[in-house]
Order: sequence, then C-alpha cells, then structure tokens
Amino acid sequence: MSDSTAPGEERGAWYVDERCTNCDVARQLAPGLIGEAEGRSRVLRQPRDDAESAALYAAAFACPTRSVRRSGGRVAPAYDPFPLRLDDRVLLCGHHSPHTAGATSYLVRRPGGTAMMIDTPRFAEGLAVRYEELGPVTDVLLTHRDHTAHGRRWADRLGARLWIHEGDLDAAPDADRVLRGTDPVEVADGVTAHPLPGHTEGSVLYLADGRYCFSGDSFYWSRTTADIEVAESVTWYSIEELAASLARTADRLRFEWLLPGHGDRRHLPAEEMAARLRRLTARVATLRPRPIDFTAVRW
Repeated sequence: MSDSTAPGEERGAWYVDERCTNCDVARQLAPGLIGEAEGRSRVLRQPRDDAESAALYAAAFACPTRSVRRSGGRVAPAYDPFPLRLDDRVLLCGHHSPHTAGATSYLVRRPGGTAMMIDTPRFAEGLAVRYEELGPVTDVLLTHRDHTAHGRRWADRLGARLWIHEGDLDAAPDADRVLRGTDPVEVADGVTAHPLPGHTEGSVLYLADGRYCFSGDSFYWSRTTADIEVAESVTWYSIEELAASLARTADRLRFEWLLPGHGDRRHLPAEEMAARLRRLTARVATLRPRPIDFTAVRW
C-alpha cells in the first residue's frame, strides 16, 4: 500500500509525541526509522518506500501510548497489520498495553488449527474478532504478574484457560490453571512451562516445539550488546534467585527463537542460542542486587 492513499488521512510527517515512555517497542518494529534520543523514541527520518511506511504503521499500532503519529490526520485503522506473522507458527499480537508496561504478546499456532496466546495485547472487541477468525485459542499463558492486566478478559472472550504461577497468583487469583514449584510442566503437547523465579517470584518461560522460547521478562535480546541479557536493574524479586533459576534451567532449554515480553527478539541456530544462554548464566551468577533504574536497561 502507498501511504499517499491511506483512507481517511491527509499526508503528513511521522513523529513521536511527548507521551512516549521509551519502552523500545517502536524501535524494534521500525529500526533505522525510529531511534532513541534524550530518553525517548524519535523519528529519525521519514519513510522512503512502502516497506518503510508499513514499518511505521506497525510501530504506530503497537505503541502502548499511541505516541507514533502522523501530522495532519489520524493513523488509519485500515493500516493496522496485527496480528503480524513472525514465522510459520508465531504471530506478534501488537497493540501493546500501558497496563502491562507495554509488554509484547504472541500467538503460537498448535496442531489441529488451535493456538495459544502468551501474555496479552490490550483488549478490544475488534481485536478479539480477529483472533477468533484465526481459529480457537485454547490457552492464555501469563509469564508473570506485570503482564496480567487483560488476561482474564481475553481468556473469557476467547473461551480459553488462563495460566499463571502460584508465586504471582495474587495478580490473577481467578486463573484456571496454577503452576506450582520449580519443575517444568507440560501444559500442552509440545509446550512446556519452566518456572523461573527472579524477575518476579512467579516468573515463567514457555518453550514450544523446541523452537520458541517465550521468556517473559526473564531475559531478552539486546541490540546494544548483541547478546542475550537480563534486565538486572528492573529485577523486582531477586537477581540471586534469577541466577539460581538459570543455573537450574538453562541446560534444559533448546530453542531457535527468543521471544521476550520486553526487549528485542532474535532468531539464531539452536546451538548458538544454547551457548549464549550458558554464558548468560555464568554472567548472572556474578550479579548482586542493585537499585531499580529503568534507564539502565540495555535495549
């Protein structure tokens, strides 16, 4: 689509307004077009072709504060690309919510035409209809307490089971399934929950098909370091517990896609991911508690 023909819009320059919380979502979806300056995202340049326009539309419909905008008119709903295909099994949900700190959510397709949602986008009836059209969603898998805000509403709307770990159960006390302890649990054929206390007491990552690691806020891909990192400066529960969780779990994890709640995504050969995760485990073992500081996260 050409952005000159967007229905209901006047031509205008893209910009990021003052509501930006510097969550990094827009920069992930429109690299080279949106960057960071003075503690918030900024449009670095205007799009030069349809592909770059599409990237900015994706950033606009993902941004939790709706801060990615065009002058002279609203961003047309017809250009909303979500859910956005990441590969043959995983879709990005977009529409990040300010009530989940702008967390990324995903839909992973399962055999037989069903799917599971990992964390959730903001709730809207129109979005729910889109997911219904893709086929039944059987489960909503919450990674931890920070991402629970819309979980019950999505689960009820889609007729799905809501999952959470007992360590964060007070954030979703009406969950249908409660994970307990630290042992891995098979939640569906090919999908395993690995409790990973650290970021929060009830943090969980979900491993699907030996390819996809939905890591919540336990670890992520950093563009700054070009490696897997933990957000040690916003580890609410215990960095020592996270170190212990990684030491216990890392060798059990085999995946090609790192798909976090915050921070960037990455696709690498499973052997390389495993080696990087081992090195991360060794690094985290040396960390000690530090004051909470959102500006210290190395996106």
